[in-house]
Amino acid sequence: MKSLCVYCGSNAGSRPAYTERAMALGHRLAAEGIALVYGGGNVGLMGVVADAALEAGGEVIGVIPEQLVGWEVAHRGVTRLEVVANMHERKARMFDIADGFVALPGGFGTLDEMFEMLTWRQLGIGNKPCAFLDVEGFYAPLVSMMDRMVAERFLHADQRHDLWHGEDLDTMLAWMRDYAPAGADKWLDEKRRKALR
Repeated sequence: MKSLCVYCGSNAGSRPAYTERAMALGHRLAAEGIALVYGGGNVGLMGVVADAALEAGGEVIGVIPEQLVGWEVAHRGVTRLEVVANMHERKARMFDIADGFVALPGGFGTLDEMFEMLTWRQLGIGNKPCAFLDVEGFYAPLVSMMDRMVAERFLHADQRHDLWHGEDLDTMLAWMRDYAPAGADKWLDEKRRKALR
């Protein structure tokens, strides 16, 4: 694993623990020689994780849409800042240059980006590991919702378990290094599967 994409809030959140975890992740990636790929901002947890990786001597690649550069939130101190036309290009570029994806706490944008990667993997577009690095149970309600998707037969159980959720950084990185895609069929209905063959 040479690079890891981190999705996280452009705000810092209400708890110091969010900032502490973002700093720990940035320092750890740098220490292990794993390049940080992220949204290119200098604000919120985005700025924290980038600054921590840079402080520890790591490589940091920011990918930011032109609109956000115009709002003056681009981090000018990263190793490489790539400016793209829009959010769609940002997601595609991050996918191309990252070997895996991690979500720290964040808002709509964080969830949008992570769930697009999960959807791409579900459809066979990609096969890279995805993890929710939790902080004080922030993602517990979301994980419960995913369990309900399985229970209500909107999501294959293997696809639900084909992502990591937890708080331990060591365990997460070990899981990502050893990751093997589940290869579960998207379709839960046997008739639907046969019709597509």
